[in-house]
Amino acid sequence: MKHSLGRIILYLLCFTLLQAEDFSYGITASKTKAYLHEPLLLTVDLNQTNPDVVLLFQFDIDKDPDYQVTPLFARNDDTLHHTKHHNVFQLYPLKTGDITVHFTLLKRITNDEKVRYFASGDRDDFKKLDTNDFPVALPPLKLHIKPLPKGTQLVGDFHLDYSVNTHHAKMDEPVSVKITLKGKGYPPHLKHLIPQSKAYTLFSEKPRTATSSGKKGIAIQTTYLFALSAKNSFTLPEIKLHAFDPDKEKSYILTLPKQHFDIQPVDKKSLVDKRNIPPLLQTNLVWLKNLFGYLMAFAAGYFTARLFKLPKRSAKKTKHPLEEKIQNTKDAKTLLQLLMATDSKKFASSIENLEKHLYGDGTMNLKKIKQDILEKI
Repeated sequence: MKHSLGRIILYLLCFTLLQAEDFSYGITASKTKAYLHEPLLLTVDLNQTNPDVVLLFQFDIDKDPDYQVTPLFARNDDTLHHTKHHNVFQLYPLKTGDITVHFTLLKRITNDEKVRYFASGDRDDFKKLDTNDFPVALPPLKLHIKPLPKGTQLVGDFHLDYSVNTHHAKMDEPVSVKITLKGKGYPPHLKHLIPQSKAYTLFSEKPRTATSSGKKGIAIQTTYLFALSAKNSFTLPEIKLHAFDPDKEKSYILTLPKQHFDIQPVDKKSLVDKRNIPPLLQTNLVWLKNLFGYLMAFAAGYFTARLFKLPKRSAKKTKHPLEEKIQNTKDAKTLLQLLMATDSKKFASSIENLEKHLYGDGTMNLKKIKQDILEKI
């Protein structure tokens, strides 16, 4: 029994050595001791060393909830008998403590004749090539992940930019605030960046994140867009973001300075188009006589039309209370105030177009935008 076990172990050892003779490999991490959410670079090199065979590789990093992997760079040379693969990945640790990263490698061996037959069929998917496949066991990568300093909101090297379209506005007129975080590190996921307050009404959009990959990692830019409106002047307090740079092992603070907004009250009479103001009621009741005449004329015309019109089935549709208000608005500012008062997300794109027209350099067709809004009701 002992001799049989020894022969099996010897056979497995020889088999492993034969597999390794065909190629060399290298798997290196930029760090093996890192912080939570710290971006790590993982470099993988596979090089054929036995030119007597046609060799192909299928390499992958196993998925695991303990980490997140993103491919950054690949330079693969599948020249027959001289295959070389160079790949770079970025890995984010998602938990503290010890993490094990496992790899999957399939070594595929074939010959020139099979490659020629495969190429003659006008196919370029090497997965369909007739090969002898051998899974190769690669040693896992061991990482030790340290916790972040207490209160850390951002991990990486970031800087903050902000812009405010105005610090002086009229009552209920929206003020836009744009905050941008740019740098390298773990993608920012910040909630309640601007706090809620009874002093103003806060509107926000889902953050927009753009990334660009390179050999040295992923550059990230996340943009937060807000709109604030108020009836009285108010002050937005200073906002501090606690960040940590793992490379320098140093905490730092990104600051949005305190912002004061001067809100001017609006005369309610100025919100109404004076040309449409109906005359005051007269004590002589002449208006009532005129109204009665209009109603009689309308009724006569209506019933006359009904007599000459064949009956048709029509679905009775209840008119939405907003339709009349939207149709009666005479300018973009009044329409914007009406939409913001509804506090409905379905009008977000229309509000944005109106804001660009009023406070930016956008152009618009008031009639067309009214039609778009009515279609959303």
